[in-house]
Amino acid sequence: MQYSSCNGVYYYNGNTIVNVYLEVSRRIDMAGQTPDIEGFTIMKCIGTGARTTIYLAKDQSSGQTVALKRAVLEQPEDVRIFEQIQTEYKVAHHIDHPYIRKCYKLTKKRKLLRIQEMLLSMELFQGQSLEDGPALSLGDCLLIFRMIATALNAMHQHGYVHCDIKPNNILIGADGAIKIIDLGQSCKIGTIKTRIQGTPDYIAPEQVHRQHLSHRTDMFNLGATMYWALTGKNVPTLIPKKVAVGSAVSSEKSFRTPHEIYRKIPSNVSDIVMDCVQEKPADRPANMNEIIARIDVIVREIFGSKIANNGAARA
Repeated sequence: MQYSSCNGVYYYNGNTIVNVYLEVSRRIDMAGQTPDIEGFTIMKCIGTGARTTIYLAKDQSSGQTVALKRAVLEQPEDVRIFEQIQTEYKVAHHIDHPYIRKCYKLTKKRKLLRIQEMLLSMELFQGQSLEDGPALSLGDCLLIFRMIATALNAMHQHGYVHCDIKPNNILIGADGAIKIIDLGQSCKIGTIKTRIQGTPDYIAPEQVHRQHLSHRTDMFNLGATMYWALTGKNVPTLIPKKVAVGSAVSSEKSFRTPHEIYRKIPSNVSDIVMDCVQEKPADRPANMNEIIARIDVIVREIFGSKIANNGAARA
């Protein structure tokens, strides 16, 4: 079993492998230095991921300011990161949606016929992740998840599944706009992956069991993310984040609904979340359009009552 966390540490066959490249990159950036990358003017480091560093950069050929994802081959396992970057570029080129981050250009640098470095030029989006952003009202939370569901629906219509929806992969701008990022684990609907991929706190059962992945896989990831956003807690999954790899998976089948945790959360909101995180894919809603329609009903109720209350107060 193998899975990764975005803090630069990989867990592989029960052993912890420290990502030396990212640690070196962090030290360089802390010292105020930036690498020289042909074709780009690097301004500063704006983030790190699993064996990657992301820079604010200017594409010298186009003059465009971009987010530049960089990966360098340091260990044999880094080949998988190259695969994910290529997947992200390929999938992003098939989907043109305002809520999904665009990828502009993929550059591969070879040495002795082997790829040693990969650069992915991406749309720059100023915002914070859902995980790091400020607290949201129930209405704002629902509007954000409606946008996420709309973007995922577009992916599904193009035949792809994101496979890694989680708070860190949702960026929110100051104006309320969103971007879904990191399409590196995306795949065609119906794919069976040979190894487990996903984020422990949001991973769907079929991802762990290495079964067919479908639009309902994204539905589970989305529901688990909504559960966290509403309650600050995580849905029990088959790979609890804080257990060692190789230990027994979680057997917890029942857990409290968002409404049971916080009574102020409407039961119909809670129902959407719990329907999405059903263990069996067939027991989840039919598609993202159903989720969007159910959210729309609740949003109209929330904002309709606010408008009515404001009108009464003015009267």
